[in-house]
Amino acid sequence: MELTVNGAPAYCYTGGKPVTPDTLAGRPTVVFVHGVLGDHSVWTPLARYFAHHGWNVLAPDLPGHCRSGGEAPSSVEEAAGFIAALLDAAGVGQAALVGHSWGSLIALETAARLQGRITHLALVGTAFPMKVSPALLESALHTPQQALALVQTFSRSTLAPPSGAGSWVHGAGLALGRRVLASNPQANVFHRGFQACDRYANGEAAMAAVACPVLFVLGAQDQMTPPKAAQGLVRAARAAGKAVTVASVPVGHHQMAEAPEETLRALRDFLAP
Repeated sequence: MELTVNGAPAYCYTGGKPVTPDTLAGRPTVVFVHGVLGDHSVWTPLARYFAHHGWNVLAPDLPGHCRSGGEAPSSVEEAAGFIAALLDAAGVGQAALVGHSWGSLIALETAARLQGRITHLALVGTAFPMKVSPALLESALHTPQQALALVQTFSRSTLAPPSGAGSWVHGAGLALGRRVLASNPQANVFHRGFQACDRYANGEAAMAAVACPVLFVLGAQDQMTPPKAAQGLVRAARAAGKAVTVASVPVGHHQMAEAPEETLRALRDFLAP
């Protein structure tokens, strides 16, 4: 599905089911937001499940990434503005937001801005602050292929998920990262995304403004956003009186690839009416 958002084409994967005014009126909507060097495809199994179980699904490529045009966002705030504009362009009144890594910060900021328009907020592989080492930022800028190889190594706890016979999640991650990086010759979306994560400072204030239940899906072996790095947001959500659920999955940073069934179960239970 292609929409025009902020004057540029925006591609959204819909899980194999059309999203129309009729379905928007009759079914709830969930929006999936990918992270750095990702695109809609990181959500494919989850998106298909929800699309075939009573949900409208929108899983966009962020601007300047793969099949979406426009300027690649250089901050969490810019990307949140895109998600808000995407909902308007699609005619979505209310939606649940699910974000991974950088996408979790984007979903958080969007939920804080849109208040009652967001029914549920799920943060997968999140942290705040989401600091990136200066050496990795420098490598992402000047030697992105080396940085990509390093990130993929630290992001994975397995070479292939137990339930994914024949799949090689490490190699698939490398291939996706290279494809996303190559999709925008005008901007280094790797460095921009990492810099946006590193500079985002509004996490706890945004969480205080969120007006919906919050789910944290954290990888027990995550070396990119360790579970302890999410505890400040968990405490902020609880202190603000949110309904908070924390789910731990026994993998690294790419929960959707390494623990697809456990991640789906956590999201399905959280989003159940």
